[in-house]
Amino acid sequence: MVLDAADHDTWSAGSFFTNPFVEAGQVPDGAPSYAQPDGRVKTSAAWLIEHAGFGKGFGLDRPGARVSLSTKHTLALTNRGGASTAGLLDLAREVRAGVRERFGITLVNEPVLVGARL
Repeated sequence: MVLDAADHDTWSAGSFFTNPFVEAGQVPDGAPSYAQPDGRVKTSAAWLIEHAGFGKGFGLDRPGARVSLSTKHTLALTNRGGASTAGLLDLAREVRAGVRERFGITLVNEPVLVGARL
């Protein structure tokens, strides 16, 4: 991701969640699926996020939590200006919990967190 000071969608670490590998029967109807040699299936984290109700631009706007999903791609969690780590992690937790509740799949963060836990 190339940082552009005028585009808050670039104020991110890029994709925040990895595409999950699940058992074939766990892939929701209509979700992309890619068979793996070990019998599992890889599916799209972005599809899961969007179909769990978190659309592009979904976010939190309160002191210390000016964060949202990118308006261009639901995998990127973005700093809308003045965000805190806590705010970003709150959004990530909300999205992860929503996907788990809707589909029974727990998303895993891609960036390595230092001094913080999801």
